[in-house]
Amino acid sequence: MQNRLVDEHIVVAAARLTTSKTRVTARGQQVVRIDEEVEDPISPRAEEQLAARLQRAMGDADALLIEDYNKGTLTPVVIELAMSLAKKRAVPTVVDPKFKNFFAYPGATVFKPNRRELEQAMGATLDLEHPDALPMSLDKLGVDNLLLTLGAEGMALFTKDKQVHRIPAMAREVFDVSGAGDTVTAWVGTALAAGASVREAAQVANYAAGVEVGKSGVATVSPAEVLAAHDTRYDQLGKLRRGGLL
Repeated sequence: MQNRLVDEHIVVAAARLTTSKTRVTARGQQVVRIDEEVEDPISPRAEEQLAARLQRAMGDADALLIEDYNKGTLTPVVIELAMSLAKKRAVPTVVDPKFKNFFAYPGATVFKPNRRELEQAMGATLDLEHPDALPMSLDKLGVDNLLLTLGAEGMALFTKDKQVHRIPAMAREVFDVSGAGDTVTAWVGTALAAGASVREAAQVANYAAGVEVGKSGVATVSPAEVLAAHDTRYDQLGKLRRGGLL
């Protein structure tokens, strides 16, 4: 049933090359990735078809997740339609941006770039210790909340009430970081759709990312694995408190 629900919203552009990613690994670790793809904007016909599918999909959606990879699918027309549909239905919007359309998502509930992407778009190095760094970014982007992924340093969440929350990375072995950002986006959107606050959603997504990077390649993370990561974390904190280390 789930596969059929996905299939009915797929748009096929027969003349367009499908992106192919070749991963070169050594001793279980990815060394380099080679992409063969077309990044030109999709044709007007494909854009019309995608718009129609998008309107249908948003009819009963609980959240909108946008993964922008600069592959040509997310044109300004598609982005504007998606954002307006989410606003009309009053559902949360989570955006993982790339450079071309970085400033095209005003009103997004959660805007989730990594540090390098934000610095590239802002044209300056980001000093997270400076009190004005994240507020200025939030105002310029016009989004509600900024969730900045920081790799081994975890994440920084700057909320619309001007609060900064640092979320440390989960202390576990990192096997492969492929797909970690996508995992965060997916789990933030899922948590928000289920009624979580932005801060709760970011914390849940952090557990999920910690699980994902411990797997080989781009992997999925189950709710049971996230719950187990949560329980392990609180067991560790409990031991530290009992030992007088916290």
